Amino acid sequence: MPAVEESQILKYLSKYKYVGATKKDVVDVVTSYRSLTYDLQRFVFNDGSTKELFTIQGTIPVVYKNNTYYIPICIWLMDTHPQNAPMCFVKPTPTMQIKVSMYVDHNGKVYLPYLHDWQPNSSDLLSLIQVMIVTFGEHPPVYSKPKEQIAAPYPTNSYMHQPGGPGGSNSFLPYPTAGGAGGGNFPPYPTGSNFGPYPPTPAGTAGGSGYPPYMNFPQPSAGGYPPAAGYNPSNPSSTGTITEEHIKASLISAVEDKLRRRIQEKVNQYHAEIETLNRTKQELVEGSSKIDAIISRLEREQVDLQKNISVLKDKEQELEKSLETLESAEAINPDEAVTTTAPLYRQLLNAYADEAATEDAIYYLGEGLRGGVIDLETFLKHVRQLSRKQFILRATMQKCRQKAGLAG
Repeated sequence: MPAVEESQILKYLSKYKYVGATKKDVVDVVTSYRSLTYDLQRFVFNDGSTKELFTIQGTIPVVYKNNTYYIPICIWLMDTHPQNAPMCFVKPTPTMQIKVSMYVDHNGKVYLPYLHDWQPNSSDLLSLIQVMIVTFGEHPPVYSKPKEQIAAPYPTNSYMHQPGGPGGSNSFLPYPTAGGAGGGNFPPYPTGSNFGPYPPTPAGTAGGSGYPPYMNFPQPSAGGYPPAAGYNPSNPSSTGTITEEHIKASLISAVEDKLRRRIQEKVNQYHAEIETLNRTKQELVEGSSKIDAIISRLEREQVDLQKNISVLKDKEQELEKSLETLESAEAINPDEAVTTTAPLYRQLLNAYADEAATEDAIYYLGEGLRGGVIDLETFLKHVRQLSRKQFILRATMQKCRQKAGLAG
């Protein structure tokens, strides 16, 4: 970019807080998109206050159904850019009309998730324009007016034509005509006080009165206002003089067209709001069903929990009674604590206990011999006696097990 243009940008941004970051953002855009220009214009806010803001305006290429079209836009940068998101508008030419959707309202203001989630450190104007190109390719923001709604001839170099730029083919986008603008179903768009003001149109362009171009009255043709009803130029007795009746008929026609457009915009707006309310109703009904199911499940779990609490309380009472019984009971004889169901089993149990005691006695005799507590003769004498006893006990146990039918 020539240095003179950068100096002009710096001049326009002299009152901005972050001049360096804003200048880089602007330079990247006007360098990448030669159809966009910049200027310093006065912006009117909702409260009536005005401010000189930096604007980027022109056309951006949008691919729709394999054809490239040029959509006129205007981007207003706040004086705190890039800390605050810019304001974007679609600026239709006199031969276009705004197609209201979730992304563009009837004033032409653009609503995008990228703008809503604007991040000062990562968001930039170049990415914003690319998002607009992709979004407008899926949801065109304008459509061509039917010829009968164009009251006066306009230049053919419309912003919105197929490739070739100004002066090229005047084949407009195949959008619905104004009579069918409300026929499509589209998501809701912000309504109410959230609508921003439509930026004033620069002096010298169509709609220089400060309103969007499509809100102007139709302009008279080069030969004056359209002739009144009944006027026949082929009739030699008729006159070409413009009378009050001609002007009155022209004004009535213009007012009718304007009212028709306004009514259609309202119909589109209310249709979108009704669609939103219907979707919200469906979501609320589904949510109510889910809540009812959750409440029923919680009630069942509460009943089960009460039953479990009741069982635990009963068990707790049983344990307390058992503890009281044990505390008040007399001491238990270990020999009497273990009982058998038959004399054979008792004989087997006693033989096993004696055999275990005999084995322990033999072990401790060996420990006494190693420790010098007893001599070898004493050790051998007692070991022979205990070994015979142990043999008899083991034989007794074997016979008892065979008699009782126990395995092994």
